[in-house]
Amino acid sequence: MENITETPMPRNHVSAPMRVIILLAIAMCGLIACSLMLLVTGFKIDHIADMYPSIVLQDVLAFIVPAVAAMAICFFRPFSVMGLTAAPSWKGIVVCVLMCLVSLPAMNWLVKWNEGINLPESLADVEAILRSMENTAQAVTRGMLTGGSVGSLLLNLFVVAFMAGISEEMFFRGAMLKMITPDYRRAHFAIWIVAVVFSVFHMQFYGFVPRVLLGAWFGYLLWWTRSLWVPIIAHALNNSIVVVASWLDMRGIITADEVDAIGVPADGAVPWLALGSAALTIAVIVIARKWLAHGSKQLSNEV
Repeated sequence: MENITETPMPRNHVSAPMRVIILLAIAMCGLIACSLMLLVTGFKIDHIADMYPSIVLQDVLAFIVPAVAAMAICFFRPFSVMGLTAAPSWKGIVVCVLMCLVSLPAMNWLVKWNEGINLPESLADVEAILRSMENTAQAVTRGMLTGGSVGSLLLNLFVVAFMAGISEEMFFRGAMLKMITPDYRRAHFAIWIVAVVFSVFHMQFYGFVPRVLLGAWFGYLLWWTRSLWVPIIAHALNNSIVVVASWLDMRGIITADEVDAIGVPADGAVPWLALGSAALTIAVIVIARKWLAHGSKQLSNEV
């Protein structure tokens, strides 16, 4: 096991803004390369059969490769700086599972609240565009999660849960967060900035707030554990809930709407379940900080 408390050494003392620009520039090149490859091969993202290779290609070229390449340009020992060489502890895995279980009602209520936001009448055209983008994103997701076979479940778990978890966490937490604060100084600021960027990237205004909170949670997991595998596991588990719920829906066991309704009260009712879930979520966060932080002295020095 490497010394995860070792101070990361940037190459040639490249400034944080320049590091972020390098990351985004390489990511843009990767996205262009991905688009060209899809154009040449004839893959179309709106065809179910083409969705999976298209999304995996995008994950690799627009997220994983740029993250590794930018970190290699900016830092010595990039995998160590990203937190990929530090194995996740059992406590970190337990915290990830607990958070997925206890936060579901609160997150469902928050998602419902975010979906119900209406912009002022003067921004009606903007709201129409945002709603259209939201509907398109949901249609793509539903198109991928229509299979009821075990093979479909495993494929969706791989693409929607594992690949999304590892690619997005490598890019946003492993690379972007570390570009801003490689030694975790001003960690709170960096974690929330990256969480906002993470949510904006998904281009779903009506899921913006829950996704910011998720992004912040993943960032704190990396800060506390120094292992990128912990937020990767948390991210994959979060996405797996959607995949499994949709698969059970297709099998007629439960409906996805029933899962989404957990914690969402009838109109006018007090969201007691969501409030209880929020209290338990806060408790898990407190436990996580106590369990996972690498020593109170070191942690206080980094704040």
